Amino acid sequence: MMESWILIILVIIPGVWSGNWGVTFEDQCALKGTSIVMKCSYDYPYGHFVNNVGWSKAQYVSGRLRLFLLSKLASPRGHFRYVGNHRRNCDLEINNVQHSDEGNYYFSFVTTFNKWTSKTSAYLSVKELTTLVQPSTVTEGDDVSLTCVSGCPLHTTTVWFRDGRPVQKPVFQASREDAGKYYCAVLGQEMLRSASVPLNVQYAPEKVTLSVSPSGNVIKGSSVTFTCSSDANPPVAGSGYSLYKDRQFVSSGQNHIIFDIQSSHSGLYHCQAWNNISRRGVDLINSTEIHLDVHYHPMNISVSVDPPHVTEGSSVNLTCNSAANPVAENYTWYKRTDSPSSGSMLQVGSGQVLSLPSVEASHTGLYLCQARNSVGENNSTEVLLTMTGKEHGSHYIPILSAVGVVLFVLVLLLLWKKLRTRAEKKTVYDPALNGEGSSFSASEDQIDPVYANVHTFPPSVAAQDVASHSQRNSHCEYDDPTSSEVEVTYTAVTIKPRDPGPPHHINNNRAPQESWSKAGERDDSVIYATVAKSS
Repeated sequence: MMESWILIILVIIPGVWSGNWGVTFEDQCALKGTSIVMKCSYDYPYGHFVNNVGWSKAQYVSGRLRLFLLSKLASPRGHFRYVGNHRRNCDLEINNVQHSDEGNYYFSFVTTFNKWTSKTSAYLSVKELTTLVQPSTVTEGDDVSLTCVSGCPLHTTTVWFRDGRPVQKPVFQASREDAGKYYCAVLGQEMLRSASVPLNVQYAPEKVTLSVSPSGNVIKGSSVTFTCSSDANPPVAGSGYSLYKDRQFVSSGQNHIIFDIQSSHSGLYHCQAWNNISRRGVDLINSTEIHLDVHYHPMNISVSVDPPHVTEGSSVNLTCNSAANPVAENYTWYKRTDSPSSGSMLQVGSGQVLSLPSVEASHTGLYLCQARNSVGENNSTEVLLTMTGKEHGSHYIPILSAVGVVLFVLVLLLLWKKLRTRAEKKTVYDPALNGEGSSFSASEDQIDPVYANVHTFPPSVAAQDVASHSQRNSHCEYDDPTSSEVEVTYTAVTIKPRDPGPPHHINNNRAPQESWSKAGERDDSVIYATVAKSS
């Protein structure tokens, strides 16, 4: 009787005869980071009351598929939330969907008389927004296209960002400023973003610079490093840099070191960069030039003496010259006071030129100069200053020289005249004169022949004189045979012309005169005198 009543009650309860056991849902696609509601509905016969519901996820354990209640899975609080009810709605909300949420989900419920687990599952696939930058590496000036791919059939609007800053156009002409990381996001859900994709914009070297270390003044003998740098994409490799001095190649590489720099290294330097990218048709880009100025202390110091030969009382200048960078600022002069081995030096002046207006014996000796600039100082070799003698009336030397020349000429003239006079005093015998030698008186105390009053005269006069002398001698030849006399014989010599006329016979006193006259016309007659002392 009791069982009959129970059966009647069950028939009366709605759904027992009309309801069916089952769960209805469909596969879902969610973007990573989003929140999704998995739609679900279930059914059961009339007369049942749902006491408990639950979602499970299938996982493989040791190669076997097992169901685990979501409440038993390790997940953040509120990650899974049941938003259905106990009356046929079994929706499930999943917040901040991650790739670990992807899989098969099952729904189960328990009624007052039975329990049910869905026979099928709902598959949740998790996707991400994907950014495509085409091409991802471009040369400056090329076109770039941005594409956002979701992976889920969602009708959403996407926006673009580069390094967190909005991008207005998904298609543009690339410049170097456009290089960066791009991503897309769902409009209104900017936190739902794709992974970043870099855009690489290549360009030729720019801002090519050359630096020198240490900076400032470079001292001779120090170490100097040249460094090239540039802004380029791709970056310039070490072999892409070249260093030049005065437009001449020095070396390749980003760095160049000179360990012992010399003054010859001074000049204009620049570097050249290359990364295989052209800029307006130019492959090699130059830096600006820098001037390297090597400083060094005074070198090659020399002392010059002007004039080189110094006499007492004259003036002399000692000039100090040196090679230095910067130029020598001051000069100091020293004079050795003792022997060179003693090293005793006395400062005697300053300035590039040491002037001695009146040289004295005390000024002679060894001198040197010391040159100094901002880098250092150095000494010249010692120079000996000597004195050749005291100068007396040097301004009269030209006059005295002229007087000496005049006197020398006068002496030569006198000697020449004396010799000619002697030649004219001699007489040579000429048979044409038909005359005899004669003698003249001299004092008895005369020992040597005496020559006096020798004169030159025209030939006619000479001929007459010869004739008269011949007559006188003929009359007085035997006046005083015992007296000591010097006998003089005069003879006229006639030099005949090349085309002589008829021969002349001298028979009287006139003949010699004519002979002398003709000879005088050619100036070829000579009177010779022979002086002999009589016995």
